[in-house]
Amino acid sequence: MPAIAIIGAQWGDEGKGKATDLLGHRVDYVVKFNGGNNAGHTVVVGDQKYALHLLPSGILTPGCTPVIGNGVVVDVDVLFEEIDGLEARGVDTSKLRVSASAHVIADYNRSLDKVTERFLGKRRIGTTGRGIGPTYADKMNRIGIRIQDLFDEKILTAKVEGALELKNQLLAKVYNRRAVTVEEAVESLLVHADRLAPMVCDTGLLLNQALDRDETVLLEAGQATLLDVDHGTYPFVTSSSATAGGACTGSGIPPMRLDQVIGIVKAYTTRVGEGPFPTELFDEHGEHLRSVGAEFGTTTGRPRRCGWYDAVIARYAARVNGVTDFVLTKLDVLTGLEQVPVCVAYEVDGVRHDEMPVNQTDFHHAVPVYENLPGWTEDISGARSFDDLPPAAQAYVEAVEEMSGARISAVGVGPDRAATVVRHELI
Repeated sequence: MPAIAIIGAQWGDEGKGKATDLLGHRVDYVVKFNGGNNAGHTVVVGDQKYALHLLPSGILTPGCTPVIGNGVVVDVDVLFEEIDGLEARGVDTSKLRVSASAHVIADYNRSLDKVTERFLGKRRIGTTGRGIGPTYADKMNRIGIRIQDLFDEKILTAKVEGALELKNQLLAKVYNRRAVTVEEAVESLLVHADRLAPMVCDTGLLLNQALDRDETVLLEAGQATLLDVDHGTYPFVTSSSATAGGACTGSGIPPMRLDQVIGIVKAYTTRVGEGPFPTELFDEHGEHLRSVGAEFGTTTGRPRRCGWYDAVIARYAARVNGVTDFVLTKLDVLTGLEQVPVCVAYEVDGVRHDEMPVNQTDFHHAVPVYENLPGWTEDISGARSFDDLPPAAQAYVEAVEEMSGARISAVGVGPDRAATVVRHELI
């Protein structure tokens, strides 16, 4: 059986959690391969709503093994807060596995993240302040703390000493903050070590052995393509690889075992934080999308910036990831609009761009070229087949599919797990 990647095709918040959960009952492993607790997935099961931040969505599916891969940065305090919260609601979390090579978010990296963002002022990136970026920076600088280090206090202490040599200089002399002692940093990192130990393993080996047994592995991205550190709208991006390529490096599964890439794309576009956003709306239509779509961050609670569907970035995401299937979410939010504009190209200084501009300056000044599609007023939340949708909604899906570079295999028509129209089987 295949390894399948689910990736966000916009700037995040497309509904990857629901899509992962929708497929969860048909897969054996669900793997989070990048990011940390800086993004959230909201999953609705019946009358129950679950907000997941660090845990893979497969944690909610009985029989499925959820895995936190080596490409993730782990705030261990948050991990156990989430586990305790789910267990209090009757969710079994005993099958969770955590990579021994995943990096750990230390208290000093949370502190640096917050003070650095404040220091940047108008040049801020718009981070969540949860220490994600500094932890990935430590990883690349080879001074990071890994999960496996928590089980050898001597090694852990030596690594913390090395990390704090520079960080304390920054905290005390640049940001006028109190220096952190090695002892307090080590103590805070060891708090959950004993409880964590039974969950830790070589997850790359675990997943490759599962594929050898013809089991199905679903790889779930945090963030999205336009936030990818290499392929996103840099520097207004996350610190990890949120694309299909990152699914391999962040899980230990080789590229030739990845058979399918499912791109999640919202029927309109949203973004949280700073950075260019060509189709952003500042009028009543933007407020409509925000209020009807409940566009507030799962992790931060921040109101999301809202705009019309952007087929240019959808085509870009399809190309960068090798998308085989799109899942179009939140189509129901567009109900009641007389017309629904779709961005088909950009204009920059009088020149039309049908693909993403090559440089950031052009993208920042891109003016969307719209095609207006007819809207619909019928309630579509009960639709379970494509024929159940009103003709204008069907036409919207078909038009967006034609523009976006891959087939639309499923359409979300409401927040519930069952509120999905399946056009083509995804597995």
